[in-house]
Amino acid sequence: MTPLIGRHQEQETLGRAFESNEPELIALIGRRRVGKTFLVRSFFKDSLRFEMTGIHDAQRSLQLRNFSDQLARAMKTDLRPEPPKDWYEAFQQLIRFLETKNGKGRKVVFFDELPWLASRRSGFLSALEHFWNSWASRQPNVLVVICGSAASWMIDHIINNRGGLYQRVTRKLNLKPFSLAEVAEYLKSRSVRYEPRQIAELYMALGGIPHYLREVRSGLSAAQNIEQICFNPQGILVDEYSQLYGSLFENPDRHVEIIETLARRLGGLTRGNLLDALEYTSGGRLTKTIEELMVSGFIERVEPWGKESRDASYRLIDEFSLFYLKWMKRRSRSSKATWLDKRGTPAWYAWSGFAFENICHRHIAEIKRELGIASVETQHGCWQYRPKSTTQQGAQIDLLIDRRDDVINLCEIKYADDQFVIDQKYAKQLRQKIDVFRQVTKTRKTVHLTMITTFGVKQNQYSSDLVDSQVILSGLVR
Repeated sequence: MTPLIGRHQEQETLGRAFESNEPELIALIGRRRVGKTFLVRSFFKDSLRFEMTGIHDAQRSLQLRNFSDQLARAMKTDLRPEPPKDWYEAFQQLIRFLETKNGKGRKVVFFDELPWLASRRSGFLSALEHFWNSWASRQPNVLVVICGSAASWMIDHIINNRGGLYQRVTRKLNLKPFSLAEVAEYLKSRSVRYEPRQIAELYMALGGIPHYLREVRSGLSAAQNIEQICFNPQGILVDEYSQLYGSLFENPDRHVEIIETLARRLGGLTRGNLLDALEYTSGGRLTKTIEELMVSGFIERVEPWGKESRDASYRLIDEFSLFYLKWMKRRSRSSKATWLDKRGTPAWYAWSGFAFENICHRHIAEIKRELGIASVETQHGCWQYRPKSTTQQGAQIDLLIDRRDDVINLCEIKYADDQFVIDQKYAKQLRQKIDVFRQVTKTRKTVHLTMITTFGVKQNQYSSDLVDSQVILSGLVR
């Protein structure tokens, strides 16, 4: 069995809950395939007394039969109990089973894919509320984990519940995709050993989703694995995009529309620009859909440094969605062209540059660590100045880190095959960016130019004069 990789904060939280000697109701959210079920099973192991996973689009009768089967498995009997007539009766059966379990240790109950169980008119949610309030909340050795991939549903109906579960959740966990370092550790546990650039190339296509990464085979390059996983007719991700949003959202058309609009504007769009692009007459439904995509980890809100929050933009950050829409969607399945053919083309370099920038925005904590400012309070964002006349110069900063110790790091992010070379022309552009930033912002802080690259910056007269600090890809992977 694959060992439990990373998830240190989540394991610490689960550990505190397990040792608390109090009843615990834990809500675990996270996007599809991110490893929620694996985390719960791996962490609690033999303390897991009962587990049930909801069935997608199933009627209540089938869900109740599933409950009966899982209860029989927990009881270690081949004689399945008569399926309960409703969820109230189901939870009464569960209570009787848990009360007969001997021992003083924790009794962990796990309901997976809760939104599929708690469909409209199923009665599950009210029965769960009664189970917790009337019995489980009085049992110091009972720990209940409720989990769902539909993060927005979980937040609306569980975490922000205004009924019987109001403020009953004792701990909340939002499981994120693996970081680069966790991907490296995960692949190593599966005997796949890659240098940092190969790991980054995989991350650009698959993101940090464990279920996708488990298909990576040793002995193949990152590009070969991407070919097999995403472009081979039998690859597990060939049809993933068409299933992904439908499995998370009840009416996914609006979500997909926003995702595909943002994919065409990689720099992001403000809410107003997004409204115009979608030709929506009202912003109400847009606001709700944006919130659902944000909490599910597909898009992020980017605050422009030094500007009002209304100027914030939204960016698509889900690596697989970006990769699918750029490379997979328009490819004919009968085409003989391979991913290996595309690698190294101008279009590939343009995409990889943005994808690497996306990765860097996901790894701000690691960048701060490499800069030696992990403990310094900071704000980060992007910055852009559009000139108001033809006599002025504009400028755009990929990533800006504003530090409490009176320094601002202006970060240039460059993905390259070798050490990045700053030539005379690019040096002029960098000086111009720094000058425009200082003039427009009138900052009194010290401005440092930081280069974030795959293999570092080649030493020459221009780099010596301009670059104050560097972050290299290998530092983000360690």
